[in-house]
Amino acid sequence: MLDGDVPGDAGFVLPLLRPGMRVLDVGCGLGAVTLGFGTAVHPVQVLGVDPEPERLVRAGGVARRRGISTVDFAAGAAFRLPVQDTAFDVVFAHALIERTKDPGDLLAELFRVLRPGGTLALSTSDWSRAKLRPRTANVDAALRGYFLLLRARGEDPFAGRRVAEHVERAGFGDVRARSRHRPGLEYRVLAERVESGLAEALRTPGAPNPQLASAARSAWSWARGGGGEFSQCWTELVATRGA
Repeated sequence: MLDGDVPGDAGFVLPLLRPGMRVLDVGCGLGAVTLGFGTAVHPVQVLGVDPEPERLVRAGGVARRRGISTVDFAAGAAFRLPVQDTAFDVVFAHALIERTKDPGDLLAELFRVLRPGGTLALSTSDWSRAKLRPRTANVDAALRGYFLLLRARGEDPFAGRRVAEHVERAGFGDVRARSRHRPGLEYRVLAERVESGLAEALRTPGAPNPQLASAARSAWSWARGGGGEFSQCWTELVATRGA
């Protein structure tokens, strides 16, 4: 990624940024969005937070090599962010709500660190509207099993269609959401990932799950079929914290 480029996951946030703002990127991973925000608009100060210190070391190294002084990184969990109350003008999170067992608790923490009048920006996936071509019976059966795995881990594969309700219940106002499809993993790579996840689940000790076993067989066939296209549906949401 070149300086000033922001991944498509966060492009909708750029029009919200103004000079002097403090921006928080929650679950920043390797820092691609953090670095993009820090160089796309000046002067904006950006903090990326992630629970994996190894990722932050790599992200910080990229910032130093590029001479980007507008970004910083800190280790921390999304439910207990290492920042003070009302410290940020914009709080952004990509693919976080769907991986959260209790969206209400997470949103309360994001509310805490956002200043009154500040902006919350979320990018949340919705597998119910994902586009796959071809979408065969094996693809559908494999995905149904994969969604069972996600729910067993406390994740919500359809979170994008409910994220606005969660945000409103958390006390945010002026909630605006739109859906947009963006290219995801390569079709074959997605099939292999689903196959791998289901196979691993079947190796886990415990009572066998006939539905997972059937889904795993469908995933095996899908992964060995022809190519195709996959685009994920993302709900891009913007909301405002009141007083």
